[in-house]
Amino acid sequence: MSVLLSEKQRQLLAELEGLPEEYFPLLLQMIRTYRESVLLKPAADSFRRGWEEAQGGDTLPVDRLWEGIDAE
Repeated sequence: MSVLLSEKQRQLLAELEGLPEEYFPLLLQMIRTYRESVLLKPAADSFRRGWEEAQGGDTLPVDRLWEGIDAE
């Protein structure tokens, strides 16, 4: 089975080829952390976390939610 790589994938692989292997563990961790920070969590997970925070008292008064927002 042949795998066709996109141009961005080829560029990433070329960068990896120039990197010493001892840096791979740190790079892997950076990539995983980045992926986790940019991917959207499923709505159920987001709701569950918000519900747990609300039940634990981790809330703000409504008037504080608008701080820093310039709504006219």
